[in-house]
Amino acid sequence: MNYLIYFDESNKIDQFNKEFSYYGAYGGTDTSLASIVKKVNQINKESKSKSELHFREYTKDRHIKKYFKTLHTVINENIRINILIVNNEDAFKSSSKIKLNTEELRELFYIKIPERLFYGLTRDFSHLVSAEELVNVKIKIDQNYEYDKIDLNKKLIEQMNAHSAYRNKNYRVRKVISQDSERSIPLQIIDTFIGIVVFLLEKSYLTSSDVSIIKSDLIYRFLIEGDNLVRFQNQIRLFEWTGQEELKQVNISEHLSPFMVHKTDFDISEMVKIQEILLHNPTMDTKKLRETLGYPNTMLRLLLGYRDQITGKGRNTFLVN
Repeated sequence: MNYLIYFDESNKIDQFNKEFSYYGAYGGTDTSLASIVKKVNQINKESKSKSELHFREYTKDRHIKKYFKTLHTVINENIRINILIVNNEDAFKSSSKIKLNTEELRELFYIKIPERLFYGLTRDFSHLVSAEELVNVKIKIDQNYEYDKIDLNKKLIEQMNAHSAYRNKNYRVRKVISQDSERSIPLQIIDTFIGIVVFLLEKSYLTSSDVSIIKSDLIYRFLIEGDNLVRFQNQIRLFEWTGQEELKQVNISEHLSPFMVHKTDFDISEMVKIQEILLHNPTMDTKKLRETLGYPNTMLRLLLGYRDQITGKGRNTFLVN
């Protein structure tokens, strides 16, 4: 069996204005990932969009259908996502004890953090194959000069295979490949899921900016569709490194619940405004309603969702059709 792992990061450990850095790994069989890529390509075709999926760049809801359908498709496949949270202050404290400078610390973390994430995905393949069957693993990482500089590809192969032999596992890492995210839908997917998790953990939804509202709307609509909320909690595992030898598992539901409560309250407030306006102007068109609410054109699909929900059609009606 062939198993693929994709790695990406958000924030860097030496970005001193950031409290945390985040690292994500996304794994699945080659057949399941090929199926996902095919489905996402079809979504892009239907959406008439060639742009990359990047959560940071999702600042307008024009492509909400593309993002929504992609997230919904991925979370309903047999995949695993591990995300590691690193407290940067703890990391610097740890490195200062042994007199490491920032560059040396980053180099060591670039080796150790991906290895811990990947091992979390490869430690148990019993749900896929028997203990005797060999699993061939290929790891793909985003193109990065810093990775090339420390020869990360070679070091990951050595460390992962040492883990497998030492712990009597049934996998072998065959290749670690650098890949341009522009040409890799799986790398775009892990980037988007990391972005969503960071948004929830850092409670960015509490800011009142248009971009925050737009991102919140995408996440909320994705989570309320089908059993996506349950699958999100089951398939995404969070771990935190705080300077201790063992990683601490983080309960993602503790960060989902405050978001869902906040978003529900926000939406109710907005829909009450819409109902009051339409009560006095029942024939008002969408453009005039948007302008009356003070919504920019980048929030048009948010408004359409509210109108559908108010009329009983369902919040995601135009997204799923």
